[in-house]
Amino acid sequence: MVASQSESADRVTFAGVDEAGLGPLLGPLCFGYSVFSAPKAAADLWKTLDACVTQSVGSRPREFVVADSKVVFSRNARGARRLEATALGFLTLLDSRRSPPVDGRAVAWCSPRELAVDEATIAAHPWYAALDQALPRHHERGSLELSVERLARTLQAARVELLDAGVRVIPEGHLNASFARTDNKSLSAWQELAPILRRVFDLHAAGGLRLSVDRQGGRSHYGPLLVALFPESNIKRLRETAALSAYVVTERSGPRRMRVVFAERGEEKSFAIALGSCLAKYARELCMDAFNRSFARHDPGLTPTAGYTTDGRRWLADAQSALAASGVRGADLARSR
Repeated sequence: MVASQSESADRVTFAGVDEAGLGPLLGPLCFGYSVFSAPKAAADLWKTLDACVTQSVGSRPREFVVADSKVVFSRNARGARRLEATALGFLTLLDSRRSPPVDGRAVAWCSPRELAVDEATIAAHPWYAALDQALPRHHERGSLELSVERLARTLQAARVELLDAGVRVIPEGHLNASFARTDNKSLSAWQELAPILRRVFDLHAAGGLRLSVDRQGGRSHYGPLLVALFPESNIKRLRETAALSAYVVTERSGPRRMRVVFAERGEEKSFAIALGSCLAKYARELCMDAFNRSFARHDPGLTPTAGYTTDGRRWLADAQSALAASGVRGADLARSR
Protein backbone atom coordinates (compact mmCIF):
# COMPACT_ATOMS: atom_id res chain seq x y z
CA MET A 1 0.00 0.00 0.00
CA VAL A 2 1.25 3.45 -0.90
CA ALA A 3 1.02 6.14 1.77
CA SER A 4 -0.36 9.52 0.81
CA GLN A 5 1.84 12.56 0.38
CA SER A 6 0.93 15.25 2.87
CA GLU A 7 -1.06 18.16 1.58
CA SER A 8 1.30 21.13 1.64
CA ALA A 9 1.21 24.73 0.55
CA ASP A 10 1.49 23.75 -3.10
CA ARG A 11 0.02 20.21 -3.23
CA VAL A 12 -3.37 18.62 -2.80
CA THR A 13 -4.48 15.00 -2.32
CA PHE A 14 -7.87 14.19 -3.79
CA ALA A 15 -9.99 11.10 -4.37
CA GLY A 16 -13.20 10.10 -6.09
CA VAL A 17 -15.64 7.17 -5.93
CA ASP A 18 -18.42 6.02 -8.27
CA GLU A 19 -20.53 2.90 -8.79
CA ALA A 20 -21.80 0.76 -11.64
CA GLY A 21 -24.64 -1.72 -11.42
CA LEU A 22 -26.85 -0.48 -8.60
CA GLY A 23 -30.01 -0.76 -10.69
CA PRO A 24 -29.77 -4.01 -12.76
CA LEU A 25 -31.55 -7.28 -12.04
CA LEU A 26 -28.52 -9.50 -12.71
CA GLY A 27 -24.82 -9.18 -12.01
CA PRO A 28 -22.75 -7.51 -9.31
CA LEU A 29 -22.73 -4.03 -7.85
CA CYS A 30 -19.29 -2.51 -8.45
CA PHE A 31 -17.57 0.51 -6.95
CA GLY A 32 -14.46 2.16 -8.39
CA TYR A 33 -12.19 4.73 -6.77
CA SER A 34 -8.96 6.63 -7.36
CA VAL A 35 -6.65 8.82 -5.27
CA PHE A 36 -4.19 11.37 -6.65
CA SER A 37 -1.60 13.80 -5.30
CA ALA A 38 -0.83 16.84 -7.45
CA PRO A 39 0.45 20.40 -7.29
CA LYS A 40 -2.54 22.65 -6.70
CA ALA A 41 -1.81 24.42 -9.98
CA ALA A 42 -2.01 21.07 -11.80
CA ALA A 43 -5.04 19.59 -10.00
CA ASP A 44 -7.24 19.85 -13.12
CA LEU A 45 -5.97 16.55 -14.48
CA TRP A 46 -7.93 16.79 -17.73
CA LYS A 47 -5.86 19.87 -18.51
CA THR A 48 -2.63 18.65 -16.94
CA LEU A 49 -2.69 15.28 -18.73
CA ASP A 50 -4.03 16.63 -22.01
CA ALA A 51 -1.15 15.11 -23.97
CA CYS A 52 -2.55 11.61 -23.50
CA VAL A 53 -5.95 11.91 -21.76
CA THR A 54 -9.26 13.37 -22.94
CA GLN A 55 -12.68 13.86 -21.35
CA SER A 56 -14.71 13.39 -24.50
CA VAL A 57 -15.15 10.80 -27.22
CA GLY A 58 -14.67 11.97 -30.78
CA SER A 59 -12.38 14.89 -29.94
CA ARG A 60 -8.67 14.87 -30.70
CA PRO A 61 -7.38 11.29 -30.53
CA ARG A 62 -6.05 10.37 -27.09
CA GLU A 63 -4.82 7.11 -25.66
CA PHE A 64 -7.08 7.32 -22.58
CA VAL A 65 -10.62 8.67 -22.20
CA VAL A 66 -11.48 9.56 -18.59
CA ALA A 67 -15.15 10.50 -18.20
CA ASP A 68 -18.44 9.07 -17.03
CA SER A 69 -18.36 5.42 -18.10
CA LYS A 70 -21.60 5.99 -20.02
CA VAL A 71 -19.55 8.32 -22.26
CA VAL A 72 -16.49 6.09 -22.47
CA PHE A 73 -18.22 2.74 -23.02
CA SER A 74 -20.57 1.63 -25.77
CA ARG A 75 -21.48 -1.95 -26.70
CA ASN A 76 -19.20 -2.24 -29.69
CA ALA A 77 -15.54 -2.99 -30.25
CA ARG A 78 -14.48 0.65 -30.12
CA GLY A 79 -16.28 1.29 -26.84
CA ALA A 80 -14.84 -1.86 -25.28
CA ARG A 81 -11.32 -0.79 -26.31
CA ARG A 82 -11.78 2.70 -24.84
CA LEU A 83 -13.01 1.41 -21.49
CA GLU A 84 -10.33 -1.27 -21.22
CA ALA A 85 -7.53 1.15 -22.10
CA THR A 86 -8.60 3.59 -19.39
CA ALA A 87 -9.24 1.02 -16.65
CA LEU A 88 -6.21 -1.19 -17.27
CA GLY A 89 -4.00 1.78 -18.11
CA PHE A 90 -4.41 3.44 -14.73
CA LEU A 91 -4.40 0.17 -12.78
CA THR A 92 -1.12 -0.71 -14.51
CA LEU A 93 0.43 2.52 -13.17
CA LEU A 94 0.17 1.02 -9.68
CA ASP A 95 2.15 -2.08 -10.60
CA SER A 96 5.88 -1.77 -9.89
CA ARG A 97 6.66 -3.66 -13.14
CA ARG A 98 4.13 -1.61 -15.17
CA SER A 99 2.33 -4.86 -16.00
CA PRO A 100 -1.48 -4.96 -16.47
CA PRO A 101 -3.62 -7.27 -14.30
CA VAL A 102 -3.27 -10.80 -15.65
CA ASP A 103 -6.97 -11.69 -15.75
CA GLY A 104 -10.44 -10.67 -14.64
CA ARG A 105 -9.97 -12.23 -11.22
CA ALA A 106 -7.06 -9.89 -10.56
CA VAL A 107 -9.33 -6.94 -11.28
CA ALA A 108 -12.47 -8.13 -9.48
CA TRP A 109 -10.94 -9.73 -6.39
CA CYS A 110 -7.41 -8.30 -6.03
CA SER A 111 -7.58 -4.61 -6.91
CA PRO A 112 -7.00 -4.37 -3.99
CA ARG A 113 -7.57 -7.66 -2.18
CA GLU A 114 -8.39 -5.83 1.06
CA LEU A 115 -11.61 -4.48 -0.46
CA ALA A 116 -12.84 -7.76 -1.95
CA VAL A 117 -15.52 -9.96 -0.45
CA ASP A 118 -14.33 -13.11 1.30
CA GLU A 119 -13.30 -16.31 -0.49
CA ALA A 120 -16.42 -18.18 0.62
CA THR A 121 -18.63 -15.54 -1.00
CA ILE A 122 -16.61 -15.71 -4.22
CA ALA A 123 -16.89 -19.52 -4.23
CA ALA A 124 -20.66 -19.24 -3.76
CA HIS A 125 -20.88 -17.51 -7.15
CA PRO A 126 -19.35 -20.14 -9.48
CA TRP A 127 -20.48 -18.29 -12.63
CA TYR A 128 -17.61 -15.85 -11.98
CA ALA A 129 -15.01 -18.61 -12.24
CA ALA A 130 -14.85 -17.63 -15.92
CA LEU A 131 -13.08 -14.42 -14.83
CA ASP A 132 -9.90 -16.42 -15.43
CA GLN A 133 -9.76 -15.16 -19.05
CA ALA A 134 -6.45 -13.36 -19.70
CA LEU A 135 -6.22 -9.57 -19.98
CA PRO A 136 -6.10 -7.37 -21.92
CA ARG A 137 -8.91 -8.62 -24.15
CA HIS A 138 -9.26 -5.72 -26.58
CA HIS A 139 -5.64 -4.51 -26.83
CA GLU A 140 -2.28 -5.96 -27.67
CA ARG A 141 -0.47 -6.16 -24.31
CA GLY A 142 2.78 -4.59 -25.49
CA SER A 143 0.99 -1.65 -27.09
CA LEU A 144 -0.98 -1.00 -23.92
CA GLU A 145 2.19 -1.10 -21.84
CA LEU A 146 3.81 1.49 -24.13
CA SER A 147 0.77 3.76 -23.74
CA VAL A 148 1.02 3.39 -19.97
CA GLU A 149 4.68 4.40 -20.07
CA ARG A 150 3.75 7.58 -21.92
CA LEU A 151 1.04 8.25 -19.35
CA ALA A 152 3.51 7.64 -16.52
CA ARG A 153 5.99 10.11 -18.02
CA THR A 154 3.25 12.71 -18.43
CA LEU A 155 2.26 12.36 -14.76
CA GLN A 156 5.88 12.48 -13.64
CA ALA A 157 6.59 15.64 -15.62
CA ALA A 158 3.57 17.32 -14.00
CA ARG A 159 4.52 16.01 -10.53
CA VAL A 160 1.21 14.16 -10.35
CA GLU A 161 1.05 10.79 -8.58
CA LEU A 162 -1.63 8.11 -8.68
CA LEU A 163 -1.56 6.97 -5.06
CA ASP A 164 -4.31 4.37 -5.10
CA ALA A 165 -7.09 3.03 -7.34
CA GLY A 166 -9.24 -0.04 -7.57
CA VAL A 167 -12.63 -1.65 -7.33
CA ARG A 168 -14.95 -3.35 -4.87
CA VAL A 169 -17.21 -5.96 -6.48
CA ILE A 170 -20.33 -7.10 -4.61
CA PRO A 171 -21.82 -10.35 -6.01
CA GLU A 172 -25.56 -10.96 -6.09
CA GLY A 173 -25.81 -13.30 -3.10
CA HIS A 174 -23.84 -10.96 -0.86
CA LEU A 175 -25.97 -8.03 -2.00
CA ASN A 176 -29.25 -9.91 -1.43
CA ALA A 177 -28.11 -10.88 2.07
CA SER A 178 -27.47 -7.21 2.77
CA PHE A 179 -30.91 -6.26 1.45
CA ALA A 180 -32.45 -8.86 3.79
CA ARG A 181 -30.58 -7.39 6.78
CA THR A 182 -31.27 -3.73 6.10
CA ASP A 183 -34.59 -3.87 4.24
CA ASN A 184 -33.24 -0.73 2.56
CA LYS A 185 -31.45 -0.63 -0.79
CA SER A 186 -29.84 2.75 -0.14
CA LEU A 187 -28.46 1.66 3.23
CA SER A 188 -27.09 -1.56 1.74
CA ALA A 189 -25.33 0.43 -0.98
CA TRP A 190 -23.82 2.70 1.68
CA GLN A 191 -22.57 -0.26 3.70
CA GLU A 192 -20.82 -1.68 0.63
CA LEU A 193 -19.33 1.73 -0.22
CA ALA A 194 -18.12 2.32 3.35
CA PRO A 195 -14.96 0.12 3.18
CA ILE A 196 -13.64 2.31 0.36
CA LEU A 197 -14.25 5.51 2.34
CA ARG A 198 -12.56 3.94 5.34
CA ARG A 199 -9.57 2.88 3.23
CA VAL A 200 -8.94 6.24 1.62
CA PHE A 201 -9.26 8.00 4.98
CA ASP A 202 -6.91 5.61 6.77
CA LEU A 203 -4.25 5.55 4.04
CA HIS A 204 -4.40 8.98 2.45
CA ALA A 205 -5.86 11.59 4.82
CA ALA A 206 -2.86 12.13 7.11
CA GLY A 207 -1.98 15.38 5.37
CA GLY A 208 -5.50 16.33 4.35
CA LEU A 209 -7.72 14.74 1.70
CA ARG A 210 -10.50 15.96 -0.56
CA LEU A 211 -12.91 13.12 -1.35
CA SER A 212 -15.72 13.38 -3.88
CA VAL A 213 -18.44 10.72 -4.14
CA ASP A 214 -20.97 10.55 -6.95
CA ARG A 215 -24.31 10.63 -5.19
CA GLN A 216 -26.93 8.02 -6.06
CA GLY A 217 -30.59 8.28 -5.12
CA GLY A 218 -32.23 10.98 -3.04
CA ARG A 219 -30.15 10.86 0.15
CA SER A 220 -28.89 14.27 1.28
CA HIS A 221 -28.11 13.65 4.99
CA TYR A 222 -24.90 11.68 5.49
CA GLY A 223 -23.89 12.99 8.91
CA PRO A 224 -25.14 10.04 11.03
CA LEU A 225 -23.63 7.55 8.58
CA LEU A 226 -20.25 9.29 8.75
CA VAL A 227 -20.39 9.41 12.56
CA ALA A 228 -20.91 5.64 12.63
CA LEU A 229 -18.19 4.99 10.05
CA PHE A 230 -15.58 7.25 11.70
CA PRO A 231 -16.24 6.96 15.46
CA GLU A 232 -12.74 8.25 16.25
CA SER A 233 -13.38 11.50 14.39
CA ASN A 234 -15.40 14.68 14.65
CA ILE A 235 -17.87 15.24 11.81
CA LYS A 236 -18.66 18.80 10.78
CA ARG A 237 -21.54 19.47 8.42
CA LEU A 238 -20.75 22.14 5.84
CA ARG A 239 -23.75 21.90 3.53
CA GLU A 240 -26.75 19.68 2.81
CA THR A 241 -28.83 20.50 -0.25
CA ALA A 242 -30.73 18.63 -2.93
CA ALA A 243 -27.65 18.67 -5.18
CA LEU A 244 -24.68 18.55 -2.79
CA SER A 245 -23.80 17.45 0.75
CA ALA A 246 -20.40 18.34 2.24
CA TYR A 247 -18.69 17.45 5.52
CA VAL A 248 -15.30 17.55 7.23
CA VAL A 249 -14.04 14.44 9.03
CA THR A 250 -11.29 15.25 11.56
CA GLU A 251 -9.51 12.59 13.58
CA ARG A 252 -9.62 13.62 17.24
CA SER A 253 -6.24 12.18 18.30
CA GLY A 254 -4.44 11.85 14.98
CA PRO A 255 -3.39 13.75 11.87
CA ARG A 256 -6.13 12.67 9.47
CA ARG A 257 -8.53 15.19 8.03
CA MET A 258 -10.88 14.72 5.07
CA ARG A 259 -13.36 16.96 3.32
CA VAL A 260 -15.98 14.72 1.72
CA VAL A 261 -18.56 15.88 -0.81
CA PHE A 262 -21.49 13.85 -2.11
CA ALA A 263 -22.71 15.43 -5.34
CA GLU A 264 -24.84 14.58 -8.34
CA ARG A 265 -23.10 14.28 -11.72
CA GLY A 266 -19.77 14.37 -9.94
CA GLU A 267 -17.98 12.61 -12.80
CA GLU A 268 -18.36 15.76 -14.91
CA LYS A 269 -16.34 17.83 -12.43
CA SER A 270 -13.99 15.35 -10.76
CA PHE A 271 -11.31 13.46 -12.69
CA ALA A 272 -10.99 11.05 -9.75
CA ILE A 273 -14.73 10.23 -9.81
CA ALA A 274 -14.68 9.83 -13.60
CA LEU A 275 -11.80 7.37 -13.35
CA GLY A 276 -13.65 5.56 -10.56
CA SER A 277 -16.67 5.34 -12.88
CA CYS A 278 -14.55 3.70 -15.59
CA LEU A 279 -12.98 1.24 -13.14
CA ALA A 280 -16.37 0.23 -11.74
CA LYS A 281 -17.87 -0.21 -15.20
CA TYR A 282 -14.90 -2.23 -16.45
CA ALA A 283 -15.12 -4.57 -13.45
CA ARG A 284 -18.85 -5.05 -14.03
CA GLU A 285 -18.37 -5.71 -17.76
CA LEU A 286 -15.72 -8.33 -16.97
CA CYS A 287 -18.10 -9.98 -14.49
CA MET A 288 -21.03 -9.96 -16.89
CA ASP A 289 -18.87 -11.43 -19.65
CA ALA A 290 -17.83 -14.22 -17.27
CA PHE A 291 -21.48 -14.68 -16.25
CA ASN A 292 -22.61 -15.04 -19.88
CA ARG A 293 -19.76 -17.36 -20.90
CA SER A 294 -20.38 -19.56 -17.86
CA PHE A 295 -24.01 -20.27 -18.76
CA ALA A 296 -23.31 -20.42 -22.50
CA ARG A 297 -21.30 -23.56 -21.81
CA HIS A 298 -24.60 -25.24 -20.99
CA ASP A 299 -26.61 -23.55 -23.77
CA PRO A 300 -24.42 -22.13 -26.58
CA GLY A 301 -27.47 -20.51 -28.19
CA LEU A 302 -28.33 -18.43 -25.11
CA THR A 303 -28.26 -14.73 -25.97
CA PRO A 304 -26.00 -12.79 -23.54
CA THR A 305 -27.40 -10.17 -21.21
CA ALA A 306 -26.06 -6.97 -19.66
CA GLY A 307 -28.31 -7.67 -16.67
CA TYR A 308 -30.65 -4.68 -16.82
CA THR A 309 -34.19 -5.36 -15.67
CA THR A 310 -36.12 -5.97 -18.89
CA ASP A 311 -33.41 -7.98 -20.61
CA GLY A 312 -32.53 -9.69 -17.35
CA ARG A 313 -36.06 -11.05 -17.14
CA ARG A 314 -35.80 -12.19 -20.77
CA TRP A 315 -32.53 -13.95 -19.97
CA LEU A 316 -33.96 -15.73 -16.92
CA ALA A 317 -36.83 -17.03 -19.05
CA ASP A 318 -34.50 -18.13 -21.86
CA ALA A 319 -31.90 -19.69 -19.54
CA GLN A 320 -34.04 -22.39 -17.95
CA SER A 321 -32.16 -25.27 -19.57
CA ALA A 322 -28.75 -23.71 -18.80
CA LEU A 323 -29.75 -23.10 -15.20
CA ALA A 324 -30.99 -26.67 -14.82
CA ALA A 325 -27.77 -28.06 -16.30
CA SER A 326 -25.62 -25.89 -14.06
CA GLY A 327 -27.60 -26.58 -10.90
CA VAL A 328 -28.08 -22.85 -10.31
CA ARG A 329 -31.48 -21.45 -9.43
CA GLY A 330 -32.73 -18.25 -10.98
CA ALA A 331 -33.35 -16.98 -7.45
CA ASP A 332 -29.60 -17.28 -6.77
CA LEU A 333 -28.88 -14.88 -9.64
CA ALA A 334 -31.63 -12.27 -9.47
CA ARG A 335 -31.47 -9.23 -7.20
CA SER A 336 -34.20 -9.10 -4.56
CA ARG A 337 -34.28 -5.29 -4.86
